[in-house]
Amino acid sequence: MIPHMQKFADLFVPPENDPRFDVPTQGDEKAMLSGFLRWQRETLKLKCSGLGPDALAQRSVAFSGLSLLGLVRHAAEVERKWFREWMAGQETVAHYGTDDNPDSAFDDAAPTPDAVTDAWRIWQDEVDFAERFVAEAANLDVTGADPWRGPVTLRWVLIHMVEEYGRHNGHADFLRQGIDGAVGQ
Repeated sequence: MIPHMQKFADLFVPPENDPRFDVPTQGDEKAMLSGFLRWQRETLKLKCSGLGPDALAQRSVAFSGLSLLGLVRHAAEVERKWFREWMAGQETVAHYGTDDNPDSAFDDAAPTPDAVTDAWRIWQDEVDFAERFVAEAANLDVTGADPWRGPVTLRWVLIHMVEEYGRHNGHADFLRQGIDGAVGQ
């Protein structure tokens, strides 16, 4: 057994130090979906906490560009596309992806302090916009235009975003454990 291994039932941080918000167990659908998405966003931040640029940019395996920093950059792009571009109808420019390299959020995640600072700033700006958009939306039936699916409701987008972060937080669990052995929710 590796000395730094813990049981998966262990918590990542003690409950009194957990920065995530509790998700409401009662109330309206908008509050619950927003709460679940906020919890997932905070989980990504938690999984990246306390790490320097080299650790954040560390690749999981040689054949993959997956890193915690890449996940933050990817999440910023996903937030931008869904909320600014496809729901709010704003014309936007990709923060990282290009026609020549659509995966640059992962591929170009450099282990520098500036790259880390920029990634978190961009991600937070996109999250702030998304939270304002959701708060100001009349209801969950507000519709946007996904270029692949056609019309989608805000309800669908929020559910999709919970799934998107949930999937990538699973990657973050694996990445963080490989970096320093930290496991848990």
